Amino acid sequence: MPTLLIAAAPALAWSLLLSGAVVILSLVPLGAGRANANFTPEDLAAPRAMFERLPAWGQRANWAHQNSFEAFTLHAPACLLCLQAGATGPLLTAAALLQPLLRLIYIGAYVANQPLLRSLCWAVSLCCTALLYMEGLKAVLAG
Repeated sequence: MPTLLIAAAPALAWSLLLSGAVVILSLVPLGAGRANANFTPEDLAAPRAMFERLPAWGQRANWAHQNSFEAFTLHAPACLLCLQAGATGPLLTAAALLQPLLRLIYIGAYVANQPLLRSLCWAVSLCCTALLYMEGLKAVLAG
């Protein structure tokens, strides 16, 4: 087994795990926003109806949470493709580990209303995922 594969496979597995954790962590600011909007058990009947009661930062937390699911559904298959294909390389490893970190910063930037930082994190994290797809496809075709 090549040395780079040993480095890449754990990074990809960690990226999967951390990306899933980011989705779960995105619930923290959303929960705080709901608490600020006096969330009650009656709101469970129509949780989206309380959106208008959320403070502005709570609405952004909701959007960040929704976008976290979208990012995860793109990133997880890219990691799995690379793992299955045996893709390797330091750039792949860096991209795999950078993506969940950028997504975590993205959530904070979104909630804090920092659109430039948020957009930068979104774009670079999407590029990290795209790089994983390219490296995974390259490994499949070489294979």
